[in-house]
Amino acid sequence: QVQLVESGGGSVQAGGSLSLSCAATGYTGTRCMGWFRQAPGKEREGVAAIDRDGRPRCADSLKGRFTISKDSAKNTLYLQMNGLKPEDTAMYYCAATTISRSSCGSWYLGSTFAYWGQGAQVTVSS
Repeated sequence: QVQLVESGGGSVQAGGSLSLSCAATGYTGTRCMGWFRQAPGKEREGVAAIDRDGRPRCADSLKGRFTISKDSAKNTLYLQMNGLKPEDTAMYYCAATTISRSSCGSWYLGSTFAYWGQGAQVTVSS
C-alpha cells in the first residue's frame, strides 16, 4: 500500500525559508509526484510536480521561490521554499500518481494524483 509521509514545515517570518520532505513507501515503479497546498477557506492548488525522469514543473506564481526535487534512491520528494510570504501559509500535501500517469500530465489537478500524504503545516508571519 502506498504511503506518503510529509515532514518539515513549521513557522517562519516573511522572507524566510522552509523545506518539506515526503517519504514514499509501499510501491515500486516511478511516478509523478507533486506538492499541493490548501489555505483555510481556499481551494487546493497545485504547487509543483516532478515526473518519472526528474523534470520539474511549478506553478507560474511560485517560480523562482519554490523548487521541487526528488531522491529516487530514497523514494523521497522535497520542496524548498524561499522568500516565503504570508500568503504561502497553508497545509502542504505530498501526492503521487499511479504508474500510468508518471509523465505528470495535468499535474496541477488534484484528480491526477491517487495517493496523498496527511499534510504539513506551513505558517508565514509578517
